Amino acid sequence: MGLEEKLPAGFVLTTLESVAGYMRKASIWPATFGLACCAIEMMAVGTPDYDIARFGMERFSATPRQADLMIVAGRVSNKMAPVVRQVYDQMPNPKWVISMGVCASSGGMFNNYAIVQGVDHIIPVDIYLPGCPPRPEMLLNAIIELHDQIQNSKLGVNRVAAARAAEEAALRATPTRLMQPTHDHAALTATPGRNLLA
Repeated sequence: MGLEEKLPAGFVLTTLESVAGYMRKASIWPATFGLACCAIEMMAVGTPDYDIARFGMERFSATPRQADLMIVAGRVSNKMAPVVRQVYDQMPNPKWVISMGVCASSGGMFNNYAIVQGVDHIIPVDIYLPGCPPRPEMLLNAIIELHDQIQNSKLGVNRVAAARAAEEAALRATPTRLMQPTHDHAALTATPGRNLLA
């Protein structure tokens, strides 16, 4: 005989964090922030084919003060970087960021002085979405992953402790400029179809 059999009908057991996480994930309003070709794919998720409205996100907000998700879709130029940061700062807390496409995540093919080599140099990113450009289905998958993060996020002192732990882990990580590429020459030469002229 379990605890649920001793409780009156209609009694629900849960935590405040679970309820708050569910409410937050079911009411996200994205900010309209398309910068390049990825924005076309982002706009496509609002069409009936993909129907982002089933996630409670049909309202793309034109003002950052009414948005809690920024989808950075496309490359960010150095000239646009302060604007991205300003829009992020004007969004109310809690807020989340999806970096959509390889250009937003790492600069992509634009390895030059004019393009920011990853939007995470300007704002914190919660989900990195690869692709050039990523398909609308991939954006929906990234949104579902973000919903999972939001559902399981902590509140109050627990949230502060989780943020500190994440920051300490990031500081302990090896910087990418110090990482060495691993090349297995034997594996490269033994790959079938590698030597097409032989």
